[in-house]
Amino acid sequence: MVKVTVWNEYRHERNDDKIAAVYPGGIHNQIAGFLKEAGMDVATATLDEPEHGLTEEVLNNTDVLVWWGHIAHKEVSDEIVDRVHRRVLQGMGLVVLHSGHMSKIFMKLMGTTCDLKWRDVGEKERLWVMNPSHPIAEGVGEYIELDQEEMYGTHFDVPAPEELIFVGWFEGGNVFPSGCTYRRGNGKIFYFQPGHEAYPTYYHSEIQRVIVNGVRWAEPTKRAYPVYGNSKELETIKREVLL
Repeated sequence: MVKVTVWNEYRHERNDDKIAAVYPGGIHNQIAGFLKEAGMDVATATLDEPEHGLTEEVLNNTDVLVWWGHIAHKEVSDEIVDRVHRRVLQGMGLVVLHSGHMSKIFMKLMGTTCDLKWRDVGEKERLWVMNPSHPIAEGVGEYIELDQEEMYGTHFDVPAPEELIFVGWFEGGNVFPSGCTYRRGNGKIFYFQPGHEAYPTYYHSEIQRVIVNGVRWAEPTKRAYPVYGNSKELETIKREVLL
C-alpha cells in the first residue's frame, strides 16, 4: 500500500471564513480523504507543526508527498526544504498542487523562478488531455471542465516538462501547461495546476481521479538505492605501470 503524506500550510482555511466554508477541515484533509478512499495509507502535515510535520521519520516513511502552499512559502524552513529535496533524489515521489509552484521545494528542484501569469476572477477552465495513454490520465475523458478556477497563464518559467499530460484553457483566452511530469535523481514529480483555495476544485471527481493517478505514478520504484562513490572493480583489471 502506497504511503502518502499530504502537506498543507493550512493558513487560508483558518484566517478566512469564506475559504473555511469551502474547506472546513482544511485542504489537506479533503485531499487525504479521497486518497484514503482510493486505498492509500495517508497522513497529513501542516506548516505550524514542529518541523512543519516533516520529520526525518515521517519522510522516511513516505512514498509520495503531496504539497499545497500559497501565502507562506517563505516561512518554510530551508532545513526542511533540504530534507525533502534529499528524499526526492532518493526516490520519494512529489505531487505539487496549484500555487505550490512557488514553493521553495519546487523551485529548488526546477532550478528556475517557476513564475507565471495569474488572474483570479473565477473563470471557466478546460483541462485538455494531451497524453491520453499516460497513467495519470487514466479514466479521464478528453477534457475536464471546471466552472470556476484561478487563471494561470504562460509563460511558465520551468524547464520543459518530460511529459505534458494536460493543457489548461481559460475563458479569458489564456492557456497553461497544467499537468507536467519531471524526474529528479530517483524521484518522480507531478505538477498539477488546478486547486485555488476559494473554489471547490478538490471535490471534483475527475480532479480527484487525476491526483490519485498522479500519486500512484509517483510511487517509488521498489529497488535498492544506487551506491555512489569509489567503486570496487567487477572484473580483473590489467594494470600497466608507467615508468
